[in-house]
Amino acid sequence: MSGSPDDDELEKLREKKMEQMREQQGGADTEAQDARREQAEAQKQALLRQYLTDGARKRLNSVRMSKPDFAEQVEQQVVALARSGRIQGQIDEEKMKDLLRELKPDSQSFDIRRR
Repeated sequence: MSGSPDDDELEKLREKKMEQMREQQGGADTEAQDARREQAEAQKQALLRQYLTDGARKRLNSVRMSKPDFAEQVEQQVVALARSGRIQGQIDEEKMKDLLRELKPDSQSFDIRRR
């Protein structure tokens, strides 16, 4: 009841062609995502240059060396504040210190009790 050998080969060729088309489409999506990500990163850096003084940028870069995830969170917060118009002037080093203290997760203390 199976098809002729030519039908089987034709079906395999169709499957192979479909797989190639899916791979090409996936590659195009990845390139578009990369382009959007790079553009968003460039916009973020432009906003940070506009709203942070040199001292604040140095402080943020110091934080990035030890805690890159936390630095990213702070940058996102600054960008959100800038886009909402809640930043007057520039953020200097002292304001950056306050922002870092405000956003720093509370350190967890461990109480060890002996019985």
